[in-house]
Amino acid sequence: MAKKTKKTKTKIPVKVVKYLEKAGVDHDILEHKTVYTAFDAAATMKKKMDEIAKSLLVKADKDYFLVLLPADKNLDLKKLGACIGAQTGKKIKVVKIPGEKIMEDLLKIKAGAMSAFGNLHKLPVVMDKAMTKAKKAVFSSGSFNHSVEMLVKDFIELEQAVLGSFGVNKAAGGKKKVVRKKATKKKK
Repeated sequence: MAKKTKKTKTKIPVKVVKYLEKAGVDHDILEHKTVYTAFDAAATMKKKMDEIAKSLLVKADKDYFLVLLPADKNLDLKKLGACIGAQTGKKIKVVKIPGEKIMEDLLKIKAGAMSAFGNLHKLPVVMDKAMTKAKKAVFSSGSFNHSVEMLVKDFIELEQAVLGSFGVNKAAGGKKKVVRKKATKKKK
């Protein structure tokens, strides 16, 4: 009788495992149901949003950076540009999040499957200072159902992450505030 084959989960990338083992940093590999967002990761692992590191590929002028901030924060592109500019000594004119196709072509990975480990992608890492409030955090491994939990200080040291303040609190309910103006009657 043939065995039923179980749907195979995506595995944690071997290069991430080797990178962490070679670095010798304490870490835990967390296996969980398939998630595509930091919000879903927090809910699935029953972690606080500020303990989940959201990883974003960002382009500042012509250079790419791996940006991390707590999942309960939104990215302020102007503040990030100022942070990167202060670090590089350049005036940053344009900061944007490139499309998924760029991520796939540049990093040779599936869209959304970027690990938090910028050194693996030869990208400088910029981290929001708010991440340091948590002793431990959960970082993307490059898999949709595995994450890496480790001390934030160990991550900063491993990645030589530059710290800055560029995360802003999300609006209540995750919605943007809409300001409506009353229509004024035209005088005849």
